[in-house]
Amino acid sequence: MRFQVTVRYGGRRQRYHTYAVDAPDAGAAMEAAARQLPAEIRPEADLVEIRTLVDPDARAYVGE
Repeated sequence: MRFQVTVRYGGRRQRYHTYAVDAPDAGAAMEAAARQLPAEIRPEADLVEIRTLVDPDARAYVGE
């Protein structure tokens, strides 16, 4: 499975770092995300979101 990871960091000047990890489940994705988190933003990170990465072309179209 592919997961998108978004990390908020930077204190008052909030910035975001987004990257993808491959893992069999959410727990493994959290571990992979932690290993891949850049060292320079670790001290300032205050929020991490992990969600399933969906291919936009694979989404079902719900028309009128």
